[in-house]
Amino acid sequence: MINILVCDDDKEIVDAIEIYLSKEGYNIYKAYDGIEAIETLKAHPEISLLLIDIMMPRMDGIHATVKIRETNSLPIIFLSAKSEDTDKILGLQMGADDYITKPFNPLELIARVNSAIRRYTKLGNLNVDNNAVFKSGGLMINDDTKTVVVDGNEVKLTPIEYNILLLLVKNKGKVFSIDRIYESIWNEEAVGADNTVAVHIRHIREKIEIDPKDPRYLKVVWGVGYKIEDHKE
Repeated sequence: MINILVCDDDKEIVDAIEIYLSKEGYNIYKAYDGIEAIETLKAHPEISLLLIDIMMPRMDGIHATVKIRETNSLPIIFLSAKSEDTDKILGLQMGADDYITKPFNPLELIARVNSAIRRYTKLGNLNVDNNAVFKSGGLMINDDTKTVVVDGNEVKLTPIEYNILLLLVKNKGKVFSIDRIYESIWNEEAVGADNTVAVHIRHIREKIEIDPKDPRYLKVVWGVGYKIEDHKE
């Protein structure tokens, strides 16, 4: 059974989410502030997804996510009553994989959770083909071990970041539009996906590039999209 941690200071929301997701076969852990969420994740490493509110007492979702990301790459979906783009971008910048605005449609919640779990499960699946090493110069992805190495140093990526980079490295030299990246990774129609993809691209650059402002690997083709530069061995 897949385990999900739901963290919100509104107990009614936590209980409602538990009802929705339990019907889908998920096992639910509960927390009511960021500190409790961190403690629960440490005590239960089997948790595969975190749904966390942004505005909470003691420690909010933003600060909790920053702390969690120091050691844990599990998918994180933010819950918030705010719908402004700036809040969505802030959440993604802090390490979230997705964002749901309250009040949310239960069907949307379930769909986004299922999608995040599928990506995370795929990331942890070691039963892939043997031709699983992809390179471009000093950048290497081993899709058997799910490791990313740049110039001999291993780089830690979140599941979303890993899947975006893998898509591009597998197709090095090929330009992918923002919409195509979004639809390939999130498996849903790209509506207003620019900010979401751009934030994740920036995070990847910060991790794999010596100078993210002058990237060697992850290039932008203005007005078209992104590509991994095809560096010959």
